[in-house]
Amino acid sequence: MKVLKLSTQLHKWIALVVGLQVLFWVGGGLVMVALPIETVRSEHRVAEQAAVPLALAGLPSLDEIARQAGVAPTQADLHTTPRGPAWTLKPMSGEPVIVSAVTGRPFAPMSRDEATAFAIQAYRGDAAVSGVSFLTTAPEETGKIGPLWRVDFADGEKTSFYLSPATAEVVSRRSGVWRLFDFFWRLHVMDWDDGEDFNHPLIIITTALTLSIVVSGFILLWIRIARDIKSWRAVKRSTRGD
Repeated sequence: MKVLKLSTQLHKWIALVVGLQVLFWVGGGLVMVALPIETVRSEHRVAEQAAVPLALAGLPSLDEIARQAGVAPTQADLHTTPRGPAWTLKPMSGEPVIVSAVTGRPFAPMSRDEATAFAIQAYRGDAAVSGVSFLTTAPEETGKIGPLWRVDFADGEKTSFYLSPATAEVVSRRSGVWRLFDFFWRLHVMDWDDGEDFNHPLIIITTALTLSIVVSGFILLWIRIARDIKSWRAVKRSTRGD
């Protein structure tokens, strides 16, 4: 009986300690599966745009571009952007360098009006622009580094487009739906900093404790059932004896 009582007390106290996190796991999981991932990513707010082929014949060679940019790239990517074709040159060390594929030089600074126009062009919907700001440091929610333009739209999800100040490409899309999803994701993985680490010691320990609750619960249930069966048989035998 002492072992049973001690096991029951341990089971209750461990359940009390991890019960709140279990609630976060279940509640957060429900929210995350209930929200369509396309809506979370604001894919329904992306305007369809026809692909534009590159006019390669009129562009300088990569060697010339690298010389103009002053970069010895280990990797180079040529692609179209709203501001024209661009090369992304990755040097031996440091961050990639983005230059115009026409001049080999960095794009001219983009104005507020230009950022607004490019964001509207990339946006699908009738909502008006509710705010435009230039950020010298990318917010954590974007997963990017460096400066960005942020353009907000007055739609139901409070969508925000983050644009590259060089190429005007939308490099990140965020909304109130995404932020709600992100909040529950951080609770779910127990990483309240940036939500990136989902196998750190805290969640491993909590998961192990939760597993111990389940296992000990089955053991206690089996003990109680066995005890009840034993009592029932004893009562049955005594009844027959009478």
